[in-house]
Amino acid sequence: MITPFKDAYLEGEVDYDAFAKFIDWQIEQGTHALLPAGTTGESATLSHDEHNEVIAFTVKHVAGRVPVMGGTGSNSTSEAISMSVAAEKNGAQAVLIAAPYYNKPTQEGLYLHYKAINDAVGIPVIVYNIPGRSVVDISDETLKRLVELRNIRGVKDATGNLARIEALSPYVDDDFMYIGGDDALALDFNKRGAIGTISVTSNIAPKLVADMQNLSLAGDEAGAQAIQDKLMPLHDAMFCETSPCPAKYAAKLLGFCDGSLRLPMCEIADESQNQVMVALKNLALI
Repeated sequence: MITPFKDAYLEGEVDYDAFAKFIDWQIEQGTHALLPAGTTGESATLSHDEHNEVIAFTVKHVAGRVPVMGGTGSNSTSEAISMSVAAEKNGAQAVLIAAPYYNKPTQEGLYLHYKAINDAVGIPVIVYNIPGRSVVDISDETLKRLVELRNIRGVKDATGNLARIEALSPYVDDDFMYIGGDDALALDFNKRGAIGTISVTSNIAPKLVADMQNLSLAGDEAGAQAIQDKLMPLHDAMFCETSPCPAKYAAKLLGFCDGSLRLPMCEIADESQNQVMVALKNLALI
């Protein structure tokens, strides 16, 4: 989920009134689970206290209606552990840990990073592989090692490489989830064994995304594809500039927040705004 802020690029506070309404709308529209304080939630510019508060607020406001997975990744292992322990204490059912960015650890360093988090918590840990933003790719061999740890219960794959799920298919079962991380490839990953997608587009069109996933996971490929085809221009619009900037602008058009971002994220250009607006209008969302 996006994190609504109040009206400032540097010092704006989290807008919890807007966030509560956004959470309720997501659940009413059929979203299966919520992920606060992830990268789409601008976790990189949340303070540690805010990070923990956003997850705790979500868990409390959701009140058991859907599962909550906290985004608790960091390029510091000790910080990731601290936020993960706090998320567990505050009632999150799982945590999502993005691969450490900038540090560029080796595969052994990645394994030890996730193992340390695994050893510190008692809830499922989902590995988030997104080399496009972390500049490090968690190899299949490292993921196979991580599967053996008691709390490593899944991977969110944002590599864009459909062959990855096939290489790991022997390890995907009721105890290890493969989750897509790319809206445009959601159905392609599902066809290969993924259980769904952690989505950016669902911030803006949750019912359509949930309906598409429901049909896909029920085996109705034609019905799911029809919705996905309708959603593709919106998927493209959500990444016309660096995410979550387009999603924040779209949420503003939908009336859920004022669209404020925290620097170095900033409002999208006029041309991008027009692309987002057209995509929303074509789906009758505005």
